[in-house]
Amino acid sequence: MAGNENPMKELRIEKVTVNMGIGQTGEELDNGVKIIELLTKKKPVRTVCKVKQPTWGIREGLEIGAKVTLRKNDAEEFLKRAFAAKQNKILARNFDRAGNFGFGIKEHIEMPGVKYDPKLGIKGFDVLITMTRPGFRIKKRKTKKALVGKKHRISSEEAIEFIKKKFGVEINE
Repeated sequence: MAGNENPMKELRIEKVTVNMGIGQTGEELDNGVKIIELLTKKKPVRTVCKVKQPTWGIREGLEIGAKVTLRKNDAEEFLKRAFAAKQNKILARNFDRAGNFGFGIKEHIEMPGVKYDPKLGIKGFDVLITMTRPGFRIKKRKTKKALVGKKHRISSEEAIEFIKKKFGVEINE
């Protein structure tokens, strides 16, 4: 960082959430949990259905997915592998106005170093990245919560530049 740049404007990755929606319970969900654990080396949390969908055969309170939240070095290492699975290319439309972004991987075996296991099958998953910068704590703290100022918010253009520089990812329109 150059001496004239503001350290409070430095972007960083707050967290990476790896999410797999299975849509059903039982063996399929167990296989999905094992796949996420294999990919991230962390124990996943099962996600619960919040609405009733009789046509899909799901109801409120039913476990239908799994997710893991990765932070710091774990997040960066996983992202490098996930970008490699996408051939280091993502779309600009994957970024939202707050600088956060996400993408899907259709088959988990596309990740480098993952072998096909016939017992687990092939599943896809989503990777969601939340960006932050110093000073964003004011919107989450317990006392005197406040909004992040307009000049301090992260734009999608800033996030795109950060990802290009940090990971060497090509952003397509």
